Amino acid sequence: MDELDLLKKDWNRQQGNYPKLTYDQLYKMIWKRSSSIVKWIFYISVIELVVATILNIIFSGDKYWEDIEKNNLEEIVTFLYVLSYLITFYFIFRFYKNYKRISATDDAATLMKNILRTRRTVKFYIGYVLISTGITVVGISAYMILKHSRRVIEDASKYAFDAVDWIKFIGISVLVLTVFLGLIWCFYRMLYGILLKRLKKNYIELKKLEI
Repeated sequence: MDELDLLKKDWNRQQGNYPKLTYDQLYKMIWKRSSSIVKWIFYISVIELVVATILNIIFSGDKYWEDIEKNNLEEIVTFLYVLSYLITFYFIFRFYKNYKRISATDDAATLMKNILRTRRTVKFYIGYVLISTGITVVGISAYMILKHSRRVIEDASKYAFDAVDWIKFIGISVLVLTVFLGLIWCFYRMLYGILLKRLKKNYIELKKLEI
């Protein structure tokens, strides 16, 4: 049981009018805990960006860029990289703004709105990651199939692929993609889910204080 829970338990045992000081203590504890949670959301998003950048540098070697240039994809790949980083920086900026906004909050009603805003921003960010990853996987797969379409067709004809086989192939591909995105969703649920649950708990506590 943390300090806030101990204060709440003591507060609930009191009878009659609640002392103003005790209410302020409870509010400040919720405010402090909410500010700390949003700060960690911001820190995690920055760490995530740094790790992703390092991995991108490691796996995008000379051969990778040689293949990009050979297929005249420099412009579109550069555009996608820039777009991805811009969107990621936008979300990091939103997380930082949410942290600063909560840190400067001085009333319960505004704090509740800021908590809801932060939770919504995190959910949008997770949705962006899932959608962008799905589009990237589908795009790369489609490009590889088109690039090697002649060999794919020859191999398919060699093994007598019919409509049912193609349906199975597409179904398995969709299943694999779904599982892959599901694993990413589980990862982000573990990464941000605990913090979001704590924010939700703080929101519920604030509503109780306002009643």
